[in-house]
Amino acid sequence: MRLSRLNIKKINLNDIDKNYSGQDILMKLGELYQYESGIYGYGNLWTKLERIVENIIIEELDKVGCIQVEFPKLQPKKIWEQSNRWDMYTKEGDIMFTLDNNLGEYGLAPTAEECATLFGAARLPSYKNLPAIYYQIGEKFRKEIRTRGYLFRPRTFVMMDAYSFDKTEEDMRKTYDLMHEAYLNIFKRLGIKIMPTVSDNGVIGGNVAEEFQAATKLGEDTVLYDEEQNLGINKEVLEFDNKDDYLKQLNITDTSKLKEYQAVELGNNFQLGTKYSESMKLFYIDENGNNKPYYMGCYGIGLGRIIACLIENNVIRKDDKIKGFALPYEIAPYKVQIIYNENNKEKAEELYKELTDNNINAIIDDRENLTIGNRINDVYVLGTPKMIILGNKFDGENYCIENTKDNTTDTVNVSEIVKYFKNI
Repeated sequence: MRLSRLNIKKINLNDIDKNYSGQDILMKLGELYQYESGIYGYGNLWTKLERIVENIIIEELDKVGCIQVEFPKLQPKKIWEQSNRWDMYTKEGDIMFTLDNNLGEYGLAPTAEECATLFGAARLPSYKNLPAIYYQIGEKFRKEIRTRGYLFRPRTFVMMDAYSFDKTEEDMRKTYDLMHEAYLNIFKRLGIKIMPTVSDNGVIGGNVAEEFQAATKLGEDTVLYDEEQNLGINKEVLEFDNKDDYLKQLNITDTSKLKEYQAVELGNNFQLGTKYSESMKLFYIDENGNNKPYYMGCYGIGLGRIIACLIENNVIRKDDKIKGFALPYEIAPYKVQIIYNENNKEKAEELYKELTDNNINAIIDDRENLTIGNRINDVYVLGTPKMIILGNKFDGENYCIENTKDNTTDTVNVSEIVKYFKNI
């Protein structure tokens, strides 16, 4: 990418939100655009990073046999009435945005259990068709009264939501465990240390639920975590009357031994049981020709929160001042940023062409009338993990490649540059 085409704004790093520094940098650059509280437009960097996260999720879900589909974002009131959730989401909880016109009443999807149940029942009429897991990745809408932390709690966001169909409760639990492992693989590939956490099932329903929490000082949740078991519990459930039921799931008798973390929820899983199939009167035919309710599960991952968490957890501070951020190399949309002075412009263009011809995504800072120092500063506000400076010290034989996270350097001969990046 040619940086001249990105049209980023010049920003003052002394005027950055101290709490949500990474996202505020993107806001001031113009890479995030806020239409109003909780509603955003996304620039090149965020969009490309979202595609990378999305592809990792798709690859891991496809490995365990999930099938990608797409449900409507505009959902008729009548299907939510089948599950008895319309009033819960529009009046009691006031969660869903609604539209009422001469065509009828509709809701903008905050989730898709009703759509998924109808879709699954139409495709899975017999026990021979089970099990099945359908998933989609798309925009969701929730009537957040108190938006917070940019993409940590907005009103519209991109989410992966999946829905499983099984014959029995035992089969449902097996699918739930399968998705648990798939989630751990997803977050491992994203470089996020995750804490699986027993949680409340909320308005989704069902008997068993878990959250996938990432430790961050910006999180709204407090997690009590057992390092040995790799399991935790959301501290809020200790205030419930049935808190002992949650503790039994972890075999915990003494919560004082658990370590406390501030955390943000990046995903959640629910064992729904027959809640939706029975309320919507949707059944499969078993081996004996009898109607039986589907045992279902639902699963969600917030892509916007993942990206926000990755950016905020990789903010760089020097002498208590914000310098920018550096994305992990494995998931960065652009791996290296090329900076040059006018004497080395031709060599910089040759390097850029060589990298892009070999499918190594690079940024070349081809803007005019900027100092080397200004260009280096913008490497950090774009989160590029590596940079190559072709300045007065460049000898024409070796590239000095700097890691922006820790400022360590690698010296690589010009003939080995493609091999270097391919081997990372």
